[in-house]
Amino acid sequence: QVQLVESGGGLVQPGGSLRLSCAASGSIFSIDTMAWYRRAPGKQREAVASIRPSGSTDYADSVKGRFTISRDGAKSTVYLDMNGLKPEDTAVYYCYVYSRQPYWGQGTQVTVSS
Repeated sequence: QVQLVESGGGLVQPGGSLRLSCAASGSIFSIDTMAWYRRAPGKQREAVASIRPSGSTDYADSVKGRFTISRDGAKSTVYLDMNGLKPEDTAVYYCYVYSRQPYWGQGTQVTVSS
């Protein structure tokens, strides 16, 4: 089993920044893709950003140029640096890790409001 612990959500004004972190622990054999998803009120969950062991990344069009996904040297923690936040970025953000099977974090609330 793999446990994911997220942190870094909160309330921020439009144009502000936040950093989300997700630390994986437990029976980690090899972590493949790490990613962030989000679910806004009344909407379906959507992929925000993903990063592979090679370091290659993908981003949703809505966050390109504003969000950056990264992972640490041991590749057990994934980060999401969010800049230029907009009210439409308000959502619960979920960490996703694939290590022989998919694992999800508990979610962390990000609210962008003045």
